[in-house]
Amino acid sequence: MFGRILVPYDGSAPCVKALVHATQLAREQQAWVRLVHVIDGLEAASGLHYSHEALDEARRHGERVLADGAAICRAAGIPHDSQLLDRQGRRLGEAVADEASAWKAQLVVIGSHGRRGLQRLQLGSGAEQVLRLSPVPVLLVRDPGLQPSAS
Repeated sequence: MFGRILVPYDGSAPCVKALVHATQLAREQQAWVRLVHVIDGLEAASGLHYSHEALDEARRHGERVLADGAAICRAAGIPHDSQLLDRQGRRLGEAVADEASAWKAQLVVIGSHGRRGLQRLQLGSGAEQVLRLSPVPVLLVRDPGLQPSAS
């Protein structure tokens, strides 16, 4: 039984699909959902540092994304909260794994963008990182409406 479900959420179609799936599981399991949005991509991928203005905008964007995700949870009648993870210099998978441990999550539900081949090697796969690093089971949800890109 999963009482705490962690959902990394960026507002993309795969993440919306994963969140909808997580709310269905939460209803069945009488679970709590925690949405997390990680601010890390630019610095972690490139080694560059955010300017204060860019970081502030990233935080505002993250708060808007989390508010949209919270609306999905509210509409489904699911108890939830959200956390903006400000983890510059760390990869998405590390931030999500740390949050899963700290919050004592019992399941992570994550959407996959379905990148393949060279594109995945260049960008890395956030979902793949979470699968490798998570201390708890991970449910990977693919959006069947999306076609994986070919390389």
